[in-house]
Amino acid sequence: MVEWRDEGILLSARKHGETSAIIEMFTPAQGRHVGVVRGGTSRKIAPILQPGAQLDVVWRARLESHLGSFTVEPVRSRAAQVLESRLSLSGLNAVTALLSFCLPEREAHAALYRRTEALLDLLDQQALWPLAYLQWELKLLEEMGYALDLDTCAVTGARDGLLYVSPKSGRAVSQAGAGEWADRLLPLPPVLRGEGDADDAEIAQAFQTTGYFLETHLAQDLGDKPLPSARARYVALFSRGR
Repeated sequence: MVEWRDEGILLSARKHGETSAIIEMFTPAQGRHVGVVRGGTSRKIAPILQPGAQLDVVWRARLESHLGSFTVEPVRSRAAQVLESRLSLSGLNAVTALLSFCLPEREAHAALYRRTEALLDLLDQQALWPLAYLQWELKLLEEMGYALDLDTCAVTGARDGLLYVSPKSGRAVSQAGAGEWADRLLPLPPVLRGEGDADDAEIAQAFQTTGYFLETHLAQDLGDKPLPSARARYVALFSRGR
């Protein structure tokens, strides 16, 4: 018998058979992990199995390679943080969908987990959340091996006047370095370089750049699968003015 216990974030839950559910957890030590919850559709357990919920879980299986089963205990629900805000719910859905999409199963990503937990705890603070979510997307790209290098110009080596990002290399490009290729490059708003706060328009522009690398680099390398639509829905809702 193989067994472990951890606390983590519920990414998804779906019905399995008549009374059970298959859930997908993200924990700091075990990464993205799937298992069955017996009685998961019952009146007692089903309300606990909401995406974004913080759960204490025990996973057991006869062999490590088996699907295994979870027993779950609620730590805290995040339902109250999203019930009154369409944008908060859309943001939560974007986070859980992206993690389900790109995380390798059973591979620990402790730093990304900590960043994700902190992000979800800000769901009811809409003045802070969009910027925190943008920074989380940058961290996600980094963890998956697609970090953007925005410190110096890829062409001239300059540290000033950086206005663009190369869609191929993910490196910054200055106005001087861009030359006649400027219209083929991605925008580099200051917020992407961590240069203070930004208004919604600047954050929305930054989402164009992170979205490009999520779609054309990360998603394509995962078998050319389409990026989860939940991400596009959140960005569209945010860009329309919350």
